[in-house]
Amino acid sequence: MPEIAKFVNNGAASITPGVAKKVLRQLPQWKLEFTQIHAPLFPHLVDQLEFLANAVEDVVEGAYDELPYVAVSQAVFAVIYAHKKGGVIPDHVLNLGYADDSSVVRAVLIQNERAFAIYASTQGVDWQRITSQP
Repeated sequence: MPEIAKFVNNGAASITPGVAKKVLRQLPQWKLEFTQIHAPLFPHLVDQLEFLANAVEDVVEGAYDELPYVAVSQAVFAVIYAHKKGGVIPDHVLNLGYADDSSVVRAVLIQNERAFAIYASTQGVDWQRITSQP
């Protein structure tokens, strides 16, 4: 996980408030796209992506302002990464196509677990359902 965390941190370093606002405009379409992911080896991925997308939406729209910006920038990076079909492992690769997406999402959730657990409780979301486990 350390290499994935480093990858996420490097990617998140390029996320500015302007990038987050551009992503916000795309989120409705991307959230719909995420619901179409069929990845039985990564059963929590769709819920995790929806959770991160909702967190980004709430923070950028100003509905929730307690999430550290590092968590927000990592969440933005994760949803951008998941939206791109090419990634390190292209999504169409049988059984492994979403392994990189799942790893990126899990790295974001693990690194910011306390902040996201608090956010989940304020939103009435069961953190155990979102779990940072595979």
